[in-house]
Amino acid sequence: TANEGGMSENKNIFLLQQLLQVLALQGYRFITVTPITHRRFLARYDGTTKNLRDVFGWSLPFKANFLPPLIFDLMSQANLIIQSNGFCHSKIRVSSLNRDLFLHSCFPTNQEQSVFFGPDTYRFASFIQHSLKTLQVETEFLLQDQFKILDVGCGSGAGGITAVRALPNQQKYALTLNDVNPVAVDYAAACLQVADVPATLLLEDFFNIRNSGFNLIISNPPFIQDPDRRLYRDGGAHHGLELSVRIAKHALDLLAPGGCMLLYTGVAMTSDEKNPLLAELMPHFSSGNFRWFFEEIDPDIFSEELDQPEYEGMDRIAAIGLKIVRLG
Repeated sequence: TANEGGMSENKNIFLLQQLLQVLALQGYRFITVTPITHRRFLARYDGTTKNLRDVFGWSLPFKANFLPPLIFDLMSQANLIIQSNGFCHSKIRVSSLNRDLFLHSCFPTNQEQSVFFGPDTYRFASFIQHSLKTLQVETEFLLQDQFKILDVGCGSGAGGITAVRALPNQQKYALTLNDVNPVAVDYAAACLQVADVPATLLLEDFFNIRNSGFNLIISNPPFIQDPDRRLYRDGGAHHGLELSVRIAKHALDLLAPGGCMLLYTGVAMTSDEKNPLLAELMPHFSSGNFRWFFEEIDPDIFSEELDQPEYEGMDRIAAIGLKIVRLG
């Protein structure tokens, strides 16, 4: 994995990589649930930590001698253990998506530099897989000698790795993963190495990227209007829509002719069913240089957010997938 933006390979990434490889060899798998479901699980926790899924999936406490010595040593060296009242907690979680494992932050994800992974990640991955399959059938979308992919706000790296896995076996590609969170870039670097997916990592603001010619740009940006302005979660003004709109507009300038952007995001909706994301982007499609496809992937997500003052007057938050193709 190549690193840019002043980054270099470091010991911490190596330790994260080793930890993931050990878990993979032990057949570790875990499907990450919503925070509400996670809290429900914790409410019935009986004080017994039984297996690796309890430690790295459910973020349960454990005694220092509970883990295999190699795993505990790797975590200690990487400073991934919190000790309190005679118990340990892991600072990370590990989740499975198809055949790959991904690092992300422990529960609850309250830290400024938290790395998100959850049900939205699975929906995002499915949207990528379905879209690439459709594009491959309908067009000559994947015939480039070097298929250039950019994952914006990559987090754990799940989107970029999913996109590569969805390419035909012989397709040559150049994958770039971008995030402003250095913790996310480290986690993604380790995940890429274990997945054996070469990539360039950019630790910088996406809006500073000017090199165009990407054949595919994917993004699952934060889309909640978060009063605490947490980096991994806050989508800005307009009920969390602001960041998604900015990313889509800038991405259109970076696409090669025939290139495609896949945006997975959440949109707060009212009963009139007017889509505010499309209302913001339609003027950019009117030039005739783009064609677009919109789908509502899930009509009702993060319903607990509707109780917050920021969402007064909103009826629901929908998970949407927006596919934008730049015409040649």
